[in-house]
Amino acid sequence: MRIKIHESWREKLNEYFNTKEFKKTAHKARQAYLDKSKTIFPHPTKIFNAFNTTPFNQVKVVILGQDPYHNPKQAHGLAFSVPNGVPAPPSLQNILKELHDDLSLSNNHEKTSQTDLTPWAKQGVLLLNSVLTVEKNKPGSHANMGWELFTDKVIQILSNEKKHLVFILWGVYAKSKQSLIDTNKHLALTAPHPSPLSAHKGFFGCRHFSKTNAYLKQNGIEPINWEL
Repeated sequence: MRIKIHESWREKLNEYFNTKEFKKTAHKARQAYLDKSKTIFPHPTKIFNAFNTTPFNQVKVVILGQDPYHNPKQAHGLAFSVPNGVPAPPSLQNILKELHDDLSLSNNHEKTSQTDLTPWAKQGVLLLNSVLTVEKNKPGSHANMGWELFTDKVIQILSNEKKHLVFILWGVYAKSKQSLIDTNKHLALTAPHPSPLSAHKGFFGCRHFSKTNAYLKQNGIEPINWEL
């Protein structure tokens, strides 16, 4: 698999790309896409979309997801996001509800019909799934393919080399990555997953969008315009 990734990330990850570990992952992913009996998401050109939309030097915030959406037309390489015109999956519906409720406390935020979170990514929000590919209709099917080792490396590099990032960790799985983050120099925000199964257990009302901006401002960093 030829890695098409922003030069700023290639510079940071090139050593890892040359490991047997990653080459094994890339081989497994390539074989999955070549298997005509299977449909794999996202489109191969979108596997590294999060990295290409948010260069390393621009990262301010990391929102961590688990793996891509597994239904047609949804996954496009950004965690929790779907292209505009595609109905929002339940977790994204709840994220947009919390966004509206959070921002309405500080301004007259209008509800949005936008489902594509690319505007966030372009401002420095790395929308990172821990696993970068998935088989159609089989959530979690590419877990343990090796993507987790790669994205853990990404989190570690960000934690080690940058200061005052905000890591947004929703759900038990995302929270398990907190051990990779130096919380002495970064902010880790945790809450239950926005899934309908858990959103009412503390995701709603977490106010992570306004808390993120408060932390960025406190550290002299331009806040995120969360409006979509």
